[in-house]
Parts: sequence; C-alpha cells; structure tokens
Amino acid sequence: MSNSVETQDLNGVQPRPTPTRRLRGPSLSRRTGQSGTVVQHSKTWDPGAPCYGKFWVDVPGNPRKRRTIALGVCATKSKARSQLREYIEREGVNSSQSFHQQTAPATTFREQAESWLASLPTRRRKPVKPATIHGWRHSLDKWLMPTLGDMVLAEVGNGALKNVIEKMSAGGLAPQSIVTHSRVVKMVMSSAVNSEGDEIYPRKWNHNFVGLPIVDPTKQKRPTVTQAELQNILAALAPRYRVLVALLAGTGLRIGEALGLKLDDLNSECTTLHVRRSIWHGREQQPKTENAVRVIDIPEQLAQLLREHIAELTGYLFATRNGTPLSQRNVLRALYIAGSTCGFHSFRRYRAAVLRKARVPEDLIGLWLGHARNLTDRYAVQLTDDLAFRSEWCERAGVGFQLVNSGTQNVVSIDATRVA
Repeated sequence: MSNSVETQDLNGVQPRPTPTRRLRGPSLSRRTGQSGTVVQHSKTWDPGAPCYGKFWVDVPGNPRKRRTIALGVCATKSKARSQLREYIEREGVNSSQSFHQQTAPATTFREQAESWLASLPTRRRKPVKPATIHGWRHSLDKWLMPTLGDMVLAEVGNGALKNVIEKMSAGGLAPQSIVTHSRVVKMVMSSAVNSEGDEIYPRKWNHNFVGLPIVDPTKQKRPTVTQAELQNILAALAPRYRVLVALLAGTGLRIGEALGLKLDDLNSECTTLHVRRSIWHGREQQPKTENAVRVIDIPEQLAQLLREHIAELTGYLFATRNGTPLSQRNVLRALYIAGSTCGFHSFRRYRAAVLRKARVPEDLIGLWLGHARNLTDRYAVQLTDDLAFRSEWCERAGVGFQLVNSGTQNVVSIDATRVA
C-alpha cells in the first residue's frame, strides 16, 4: 500500500493528487524562426561535393518532421547557408500563414463543407436563402464530394480543382455549370479561418492551369417563348393555372414571388402589386435580393383578369384547396402538359423583351423586374415614385400577347404595338 493511501487511512486526509503536466501544442509565439542546417557526406567541407539543407516543417495532424533538400554544389559553407535561408524564406517555412495551415486540425473537405453550409442561413452578414443553399448542396453531392470529400483541406489546391474540372468536362457540363460548381470549391476553402478571421488555406487559383472554361454570354442557353407559343400555352392550360402564367408573362415576376402574392399585395383596382415575399418549397421567405422587394404596375387588361380571379379569394392569390401556396412542381407539370418546353424564367425574359420593344425607360424596366440598380437609377428615384409616369408607360407597353379569360375560352385582345 502506498504512503498516500496509508496517510489517508490513519489521518483521514485525502492525499493531494500529483499535478499532471499539460502538453503544450505548437505556438508561433514561442518560435523565433529557423535558419536550418547545411551538411555534406564528408566530415570536412568539400567545395566540389553536393550539399544538403535540413530544417523542421509542421505536418497537419502530426508532430514536426525534419525535412532535407538538395542544395547542389556550393563552394563554401556560408554560400550553402545563404542558399538554404533563401529557400526557407521563399517557401514561407517560418511565416505565420504556413504555421496556421500546417498546425490546423486535419479537417477534410467534406467536414468543412458541412460546417460551411450549416453556417450560411444564420450568419449575421448576408444570410443565404434556402434555394441558393440547395443549389450549392447539389454541387457538393453530385460533383465535388466524390473527388474532394476525403481530402484534407491542406491538399485541396489547383491540382485537385483541375481534376474536378476535367471530370465535369468529361460529364458534358456546360461552361457556366463548371464555373458555378468550381466557385463552391473556392467558397468552402475560404470559409476555413483562424481565430483572427484570416483564411487558413489561402489559395491563388490559376484558371489557366485548372482549365476553367471561359463563359461566352452569346452562346449561353437562354430559353424563351414567342408570342404564338405563349398563346398556345395559355389556351391549353387548366383554368386554375392560366391566370398565374398570364401574370408571369405580363409582369416578369419570378415564380416564387408570384406564388407568395396575397390579396393585400394588390391595390383595389389590381393595377399595382407589391412584392414582399417569396415561396420556396411551400415556405415563405424574403425575396431573392433587396431590389426584388418592389412595386410592379399592371396593364388594365391584365388587371381586369386579376379582379375576376380574386373575386372570391382569401389569403394567397394562387393556392391549393387547403389554402397553402401552389407547388412549383405542379405548376411546371401543368405547363408541360399544355405543351410548354421551357421553364418559368422564359416568361420573365419574354416580359423584358416586350418592355424593351416598347422603349420603356431602363430604370422602370429594372424596377419592375427587380434587377440590380446602378447609381444613376438611385439618383432617378423620383421617376419610379411617380405613379402617373409609371402607369403611362405600363399601358403603352401592354402585355404583348392575347389574354385568355380565366374561366372561359374567351380571348381579350391586347394591343402591344402602341409605343410612345
């Protein structure tokens, strides 16, 4: 029996435990930098023999290791030391950036990506919308995780990105898709920061080396509809979807914005509507951008159709029998049944073309479509606040197609050729 136990038995006093020495981890403050050591295989310096430099390097997840490099033939030992110091300085062996990279926990790309995604919707500065996170999740699951998921962050650089891009190119992805997926890799890497908020693994991405394609805007696929195609779609649609599609094509609303409309978003005559919310997967959220919160003027003929549609409605303008917003998937299915081969954004492009043909002022087009506004647009805010000015241009532009009544097959003719 030990002395401590005997003391406890005799005196009833609990022995003082032996303090455990805490192991100190790597600390940059305890380092003064290193110059390394130069050596040769001979005991005395041989001006004609090769020499080598030795120094310590940090290894992610492991203790420091000794590294040896070849310095070639150096006439003197001083020359060899100078050459080794230049190498250490050039490689940043003593830099704080290298220290933080190599001593950080051995986090994999998969672990960092999950942590990054979890932080996006709740971060204080510019929280990300669920739809955007859903798209980034698809990029990770489909293209990035199979190649990069198990790699530690320190190993994810230009070489790894090049490998991913080659696989995406072989998979037949369009240039814009490749650029979009590659951007997720960069965001995940930049999200790994130290306690000071500095990037642990800063990267200088070499787009030429990795083979990142250049996106040619003239060759990008931008599907739209013609007036004849739109007429056929409206005529073939089920009545419950007809007003919704007419509103999309006649105002340029995004589908989520249209599904989020409520009765109190319209004025009494249905000639203006306010975009205040959006619907994604059946849930309300803020519109896509700050500029998406806006007012949109509606031509009288389309306003008349809306007045008929909302006569007996409460809550959402486009809802199920239970009063919940319509599903985008169901609306898209109805469009395909009606013969459409395009998506919702085609109607938005159609509206933009109608407004351009009518020579509507650009600041009004930006307001109605919810596009980003430049400094000149912000200075011209008094124009967009002028209801009479907006209404005049709205009626001049019209909707650009013939409107089918929501309850019957009657057609209301819209003259879209009147311009100033």
